Amino acid sequence: MSPSTSSVLANRKRFLDRISHETPFYRLFDFLPEISFFVKDHEFRLMCASQRFLERFGFHDETQVIGKDDFQLFPPRLAESFRKDDQEIFRTGEPKLNIVELFFNEQGVPDWFITTKLPLRDMHGTLIGIMGMAHSYEGRREVLHRDMQLDRAIGYIREHFRSGVSVKELAHAVHISQRQLHRKFMEAFGTSPQTFIMKLRIQASCEALQRDDAQIGELARLFGFCSQSAFTEVFQRYVGVTPLKYQKSFQLRSGRRAPAVRTPAQRK
Repeated sequence: MSPSTSSVLANRKRFLDRISHETPFYRLFDFLPEISFFVKDHEFRLMCASQRFLERFGFHDETQVIGKDDFQLFPPRLAESFRKDDQEIFRTGEPKLNIVELFFNEQGVPDWFITTKLPLRDMHGTLIGIMGMAHSYEGRREVLHRDMQLDRAIGYIREHFRSGVSVKELAHAVHISQRQLHRKFMEAFGTSPQTFIMKLRIQASCEALQRDDAQIGELARLFGFCSQSAFTEVFQRYVGVTPLKYQKSFQLRSGRRAPAVRTPAQRK
């Protein structure tokens, strides 16, 4: 006779109760190099983090991030986005799955990642925190969507985003209507094609700003913005700081010396 469900659950509880607090299950994520795992408490402070998560910020020990919140690790705009998702989980008690968002890659540059967050409850069922994991978009693309039109759309965006590809142009390239294209992006990524394209342009500009000879005005033209002021406005909206502040902060993190600012007279 097979044991009853209640007996099986009771055995599991006894087993789990025997496990020492010094045996954290999440250490398994250290052996999955493409996954960053984290746990936050009810005040949105980091309580646990995998090695991959630490490495993305240049840390080597978990104690360096415990107690920190997103606003201490990310630019304000990114931190605000993460906090909004976390607050929704606390409000609804429901998980948020496959969120497409900007995160930092191993070079310290915002990149596309797929994040999944789940509510974390105590033994009485009270919601006490959030646990989550982030994967690189490229590493998850085959799992996330098998729609050939959507895959072609992503490829087209990657090849043409610098020219300021429009949604109309993109829909025509993959032979579907703009409405269908919008629906496919919302279903797969929870974001519109316009936002998806803009995030890629901002990601590419972040990478370009790492170069010592990077000129913000030239980058604005390169990535299809009508002016430097328009580029600055959009960049700050997505990243939380201006391109100039981002460039200087990267130089400080990497130990580079920021180039001197020349006056108009010195440029002649």
